[in-house]
Amino acid sequence: MSRRSLFGSLCAMVFLVNLARVVFAPLVQPVAAEFGVPAASLGVVTSAAWLGSAAPRLPTGYLLTRLPRHYVVAAAGSVLAVAAAGTAAADSVPLLAAGAFAMGLSSGIYFIAANPLVSELFRERVGSAIGLHGAASQLAAVAAPVFLSGLLVVGRWETTFLIVSGAAVLATVALVLTARRTTLPSVGVEDRSLRAAARAQWRLVLTGVVLIGAAGFLWNGLFNLYGDYLTVVKGVDPATGRLLLSGMFAAGVPAFFLSGRLADRVPNVPLILGIIASFVVCTLALTAASGVVAVAAVSLALGFAVHALFPVMDTYMLSALPDRHRGSAYALYSATMMVVQALGSGAVGVAVSSGLGYTAVFRVLAVGVGALVVGLYVLYSRGRLPTGGAPGETPATATD
Repeated sequence: MSRRSLFGSLCAMVFLVNLARVVFAPLVQPVAAEFGVPAASLGVVTSAAWLGSAAPRLPTGYLLTRLPRHYVVAAAGSVLAVAAAGTAAADSVPLLAAGAFAMGLSSGIYFIAANPLVSELFRERVGSAIGLHGAASQLAAVAAPVFLSGLLVVGRWETTFLIVSGAAVLATVALVLTARRTTLPSVGVEDRSLRAAARAQWRLVLTGVVLIGAAGFLWNGLFNLYGDYLTVVKGVDPATGRLLLSGMFAAGVPAFFLSGRLADRVPNVPLILGIIASFVVCTLALTAASGVVAVAAVSLALGFAVHALFPVMDTYMLSALPDRHRGSAYALYSATMMVVQALGSGAVGVAVSSGLGYTAVFRVLAVGVGALVVGLYVLYSRGRLPTGGAPGETPATATD
């Protein structure tokens, strides 16, 4: 029961740290109006949140070679509380970008420490546990646009960050108290060298980065500028756009749960490639859709497809990595792939601000990701890609 209580505290914490990353997407239009700048120019703010999430992942991997995982998770909550309070005071785009970066730091610290901890708390069902944990994270993405729309009716956008700060304090205290009552796994005690993990696991790490990096780049650019894209290209008003964004994120809740369970049962690489291919098809369909109903339907399918990818990727990595390298190698993988993903919204924003159309940019990126999927499938069919842990295999028995 104590492990379930700790897992509940982790789910509360992951809700908040993911909110810190995704809350800036529905803020783009109201903040742009207040600051008097084009919405596309705020792509740098959304990218800052994701770059902030990428920045501490490697240093956090080093911390995990010295400190217990739950200590680092608690530190992530503390960082979020302070950063969110500071972001509420931002009164310019540069300061808002700095606040976004600082809030992103908390999520990067959290995921590097918490995902291995979750996989070690529930060793015989890694995919299912990661899927539930991810579903809790996804609820933040669902709530953000709706919560912000309601808040803008009665208050100002700055209040969002004050609420996040207070909730982070409460969640951190709850996590510390439940961790004290829980017998925690000690399987990572031999994980003491980032360099050793990199040397032993570089093929798996590189494969993971390539698998998710390109798809994540496209997704980051798409969802962070989704509202402006719908207004500029599809003629959808901002309020409806926020509702559709919330629906796209809502589709990710069952996706996390179902794909996590599926990852425990079938080979991960073909599943990952199939999910990415579905995401590419949905992105191209979105660029062709017209009318609110069609856009909504495609957005739901797209949201389900892309969010199904994340728990399968984590299961692929965490189930394959041996105990002595799990935290360090996962940090190397996560830090690298997050840098790639984080550049997506900034790159799309720059391209659109330079005169290219949203539709052309998204189609080019989608075709590029699709070509990569074909190339990776050829490599997999020839036995050139690491297969990851076998379905149902516990991390303890995974080999190098």
